[in-house]
Amino acid sequence: MASCAYCNTTIFFGGKRQGDLRFCNASCMQRGALAITARALPQPEVDQYVARVHRGQCPTCQGEGPVDVHTSYRVWSVLFMTSWSSRPRVCCQGCGTKRKVGDTVFSVVLGWWGFPWGFLVTPMQIIRNLWGVVNQPDPTTPSPALEQMLRLEMAARVAPARSKLLD
Repeated sequence: MASCAYCNTTIFFGGKRQGDLRFCNASCMQRGALAITARALPQPEVDQYVARVHRGQCPTCQGEGPVDVHTSYRVWSVLFMTSWSSRPRVCCQGCGTKRKVGDTVFSVVLGWWGFPWGFLVTPMQIIRNLWGVVNQPDPTTPSPALEQMLRLEMAARVAPARSKLLD
């Protein structure tokens, strides 16, 4: 399965393409220019920043790291409408687990009420959260998802400076 070049969400159906990049929707495609800038960043600078964040304090609870990307999944439904999402967050393992458990409870209560997708997607999102609680990222090394997210953050800081230079 493909993943969005901007937000790293798994793309099950459709999506938008721009060259060799694939995005989950038009909004992410517009932000895709950021992904192109992110690819051009010098690897040593990215590695240094990723290592510093990984060893640093959790941005959510200010507790000790290691810090990595923890993705929780949620779904809610009303009659014939169902909405589901992946919610990545840079945080410590404890905060990531709390969010996954919280989104599991949210999905158990609010996910089933849509036909037909609520019945199909709710178990999938619950299983994804439970799997994420059991299979945490390796605490000894930053994950590729952390590098990608921080690379995009760095590109967002660089992009306004580059556009001012071009004006």
